[in-house]
Amino acid sequence: MNKIIITGAAGLVGQNLIVQLKSKGYQNIVAIDKHEYNLTILKQLHPQVKTILADLAEAGDWQTEFAEASCLVMLQAQITGKQTELFVRNNIDSTKYVLDAVNQYNVPYMVHISSSVVNSVADDDYTDTKRKQEEMVVNSGIKHSVLRPTLMFGWFDPKHLGWLSRFMEWVPIFPIPGDGRYMRQPLYNKDFCKMIIHCLEQQPNNAIYDVIGSEEVDYVDIIRAIKKVKKLRTWIIHIPYWLFYALLKIYSVFSRKPPFTADQLKALTSGDNFTGVDTEEIFGVTQTSFAAAIQETFCDKKYSKIVLKL
Repeated sequence: MNKIIITGAAGLVGQNLIVQLKSKGYQNIVAIDKHEYNLTILKQLHPQVKTILADLAEAGDWQTEFAEASCLVMLQAQITGKQTELFVRNNIDSTKYVLDAVNQYNVPYMVHISSSVVNSVADDDYTDTKRKQEEMVVNSGIKHSVLRPTLMFGWFDPKHLGWLSRFMEWVPIFPIPGDGRYMRQPLYNKDFCKMIIHCLEQQPNNAIYDVIGSEEVDYVDIIRAIKKVKKLRTWIIHIPYWLFYALLKIYSVFSRKPPFTADQLKALTSGDNFTGVDTEEIFGVTQTSFAAAIQETFCDKKYSKIVLKL
């Protein structure tokens, strides 16, 4: 395969995807992202990858990189934030400019990373804009596949389990909202990246795949698993849901980029139970067990200590 463009390449999925692409021998990779710190980490890890610092929500010279590209992996997304405008800009406006570049330079195929939230009962800025973003891709007329992953974890995670694990290191007491029995279907990012590569290579035509983790794990058990593999002494305590929610609201007033918001707490406790494709049958990927994936995520000698910024 010739040139592969990855937009939003410096985040959780992009960093892991480049590791997996390189392990399979791919070399002609162009990584585009607006986060300078995270893009610098990518460049340090993979100096042969071409990195471009650019805001995808604005037209620019970055679009010329789509010339002679054989495929696009579209990853850019605003996941957390306090202003609706941020979600619109980074999930919708950026997609318009990316699709313009795909059409201008006749890129023959794209893989869009959507989210399981498009099937969720949640109603928030992230969910609303991800739904619209996916619709833009599906209605673009460009040959594509769409992957809708559930909550992901793995190396380079600045949010989600990565942030929770670091928070657990910093504090003597770790709070859990309510009883913590909120079922999750966490997806190991390394496995997910292998699924993306399968789509790049096989190029299914206008296919949409719901992808979930192979194990159902309660939120409180995820926290206990992290505590165990990191050998922490942190006390895990349960506090009323309303108090936890209020604390998040207060924290968001003082944090410009809160890693965990009140809206995400609502999504955590909304009771979603997603169904997904057989990843072994569709992608040839047998998912790593949750216990083994947690061990690899937090104990790998090369990648587990690398922390991206929000």
